[in-house]
Amino acid sequence: MKVTSRFPAGPPLPVPDLLGELAAGAARCDLRVGDERIVRFLTDLAARLLAPAQARRHPELAALGFFLRRGELTRTLDALRDAPTTDTGSALRFPRGLVLHVPPANVDTIFVYSWALSALAGNTNVVRLSERSGAAASAVVTAMHEALREAPPEVAATVAATQRLIGYARDDSVTAALSSECDLRVVWGGDASVTALRTFPLAPASRDLTFPNRSSFAVISAASWRRTDETTRRAVLGGFYNDAFWFDQAACSSPRAVFWVGSEAEGEEAARDFTRLLLDVVREKGFQPEPAMAVQQRVGAYGLAATGAARSVSFEGGALATLELAADAEIPRDWLGVATFPHRVVGSLAELAALVRREDQTLTHFGFDRAELLALAERLGGRGIDRIVPVGSALSFAPVWDGYDLLREFTRLTTVTG
Repeated sequence: MKVTSRFPAGPPLPVPDLLGELAAGAARCDLRVGDERIVRFLTDLAARLLAPAQARRHPELAALGFFLRRGELTRTLDALRDAPTTDTGSALRFPRGLVLHVPPANVDTIFVYSWALSALAGNTNVVRLSERSGAAASAVVTAMHEALREAPPEVAATVAATQRLIGYARDDSVTAALSSECDLRVVWGGDASVTALRTFPLAPASRDLTFPNRSSFAVISAASWRRTDETTRRAVLGGFYNDAFWFDQAACSSPRAVFWVGSEAEGEEAARDFTRLLLDVVREKGFQPEPAMAVQQRVGAYGLAATGAARSVSFEGGALATLELAADAEIPRDWLGVATFPHRVVGSLAELAALVRREDQTLTHFGFDRAELLALAERLGGRGIDRIVPVGSALSFAPVWDGYDLLREFTRLTTVTG
């Protein structure tokens, strides 16, 4: 029952030894919410992720680096420090304790956001990295080692004693041991992962923070699209490209369909123009689906058509698959393959709201004013859609995610009454 320590790097060690070292480190370091030693390490890591060469190789790391800048961390902590008060006293905020993170393999950087916010809250953390994690995850781990080597002694000692990234082949005994000792278990990666992890009991005072299957889509005003000049439309599609093509359109917040608000004629015309310009962006970016992805794209597209949900299927330039959804079609929620975009015209945002379900997470938008978006959110009433953000911001992680205020979830309160 051993695990590999990927950060800090070390030989395989038994789980009881790992837990013992972390318990001793937590007692010795006495981390607090917003601990400057952790902030210093995270901001140094941010600088490495924002290095031009790094950002060119892995563009998604630039967004991560921005999230970890000192200014962003300070704003996050300032919002948290507006501590609630009681009628007769105040509430003090403390770390939750030992946090176990189980991130997905298909979104390389999500583990960093989860871990960084928990560490910022002063917790001791164990992150299980999947053996299937990709190149971006490896680049982050390398940057973390570089930051640790060059950190001031007190910072390096604190991080090494309280923060671990581990790897292990599937071993229920390891998962059970870690689950039984953690104060909070954070599970990403879909319904199956959540269900499987819940079979391993937590301590009575511990709990789960879960991120099950989610789906997302885009909505665009057909009239606004038509009125917008082509230079702006191309810029919008540059943001849409990032939303959809990073992580092979498999991230929970990646748009899996495009809805056009307007008349049938307006929407169909706008969708054709959207596809034409998106194909130009795809060519500029040099995107070409790998053979396995091209097969998945066709399987997903034709599979949706076979159910009657799609009225037509078109493959554009050897890169894009576009589908015209039937008038009564549901929002496509399953992953159909990268660069696969079903389109449907709806008469209003209210009509779109009727299609939303609880598992819908992010709505990216273009062409609507704030009042219209607020009215949509009020109509939804929390029964679906946790994020409404402009096109280009689908993958911009925020401390409030899936309806959770994460930094608050990673802490606990002690009330003091005089």
